[in-house]
Amino acid sequence: MTEDANPAEQFKEWAILEVYGHRRLAGIVSDVTLFGAPMIRIDIPDVAGEGWTTQFYSPQAMYSLTPTTEEIARAVARSNQPEPVHRFELLGRGAGGPDREDDDQPW
Repeated sequence: MTEDANPAEQFKEWAILEVYGHRRLAGIVSDVTLFGAPMIRIDIPDVAGEGWTTQFYSPQAMYSLTPTTEEIARAVARSNQPEPVHRFELLGRGAGGPDREDDDQPW
């Protein structure tokens, strides 16, 4: 028995992705395999159009997927940029935590 030389066609399109029913993201959406599991990859263009933020989600997290044009996806992405990790989210988890003597923050 031989395996098919042509793997299944992968999805890779400009789209609006809604996850968990309340996060709306837009960019190039594709399906990938990470650590042996299928995942959704979304590459979100930044506001300046010069860079990307990449995020991965389990397919079970997807609420809806709307394929669209690049122009529409970029417009949606401009008003739905993912937020970076903030310092207060890292407190107490190692470097930069409240127990560090060289931390000059008042908190």
